[in-house]
Amino acid sequence: MISGMKDTKRSYHDSCGLAQAMDLIGERWALLVVRELVFGPKRFTDLRAGLPGISPNVLTQRLNELEQVGIVQKRRLPPPVAASVYDLTDWGRELDESMMVLGRWAAKSPSFDTSAPISADSVMMSIRTMFQPAAAHDLSVTLNVVLGDNLFAVEIAGGRITVKRGTADDPDGTVETDPKTLAQILYEGRNASDAAVTGDASALERFRSAFSLPEPATV
Repeated sequence: MISGMKDTKRSYHDSCGLAQAMDLIGERWALLVVRELVFGPKRFTDLRAGLPGISPNVLTQRLNELEQVGIVQKRRLPPPVAASVYDLTDWGRELDESMMVLGRWAAKSPSFDTSAPISADSVMMSIRTMFQPAAAHDLSVTLNVVLGDNLFAVEIAGGRITVKRGTADDPDGTVETDPKTLAQILYEGRNASDAAVTGDASALERFRSAFSLPEPATV
């Protein structure tokens, strides 16, 4: 805990690094708030849109807690936007790899619920998490992905994937759909024609060959 910070959360009072991590991000919704900020800053209303199950009061509390411990920072954008946004600190961004490892592990759960809602940022994070480099070693494709008001540029080249908020200047194609449909196309064999694709009509088919969910764990 940062010196001088008011202790408003429960603590495990355990000097194990894992217990310390749970003290920082173990409260309900905390890690999902971090997930929603992985691809860049968001306004409070944008965070609410990505986390429809959270109440405004709980979101405010989690943001304050994450800000107090140095994981999230609040800043004011310059005019003409002049809006307050929340962003991860450099240290907060170090959680990115840990969240992907945890996501890959959880996807092996025999009770993994693929029918539950998924946010735009969540499905884009899953794209990085479930990317299969071996399946993409000779694949080169760049897509702009439009999920409602959310725009992402995804590039696969040299067996690596890059996901950024915004758009690529010269994509092979643009995919416009909703997060759930995109997830079903990538992981559940849903017909790629259920998404609107402009540009190279085969781009989404080639793209989805690089993704798969892991086999369920034997329990």
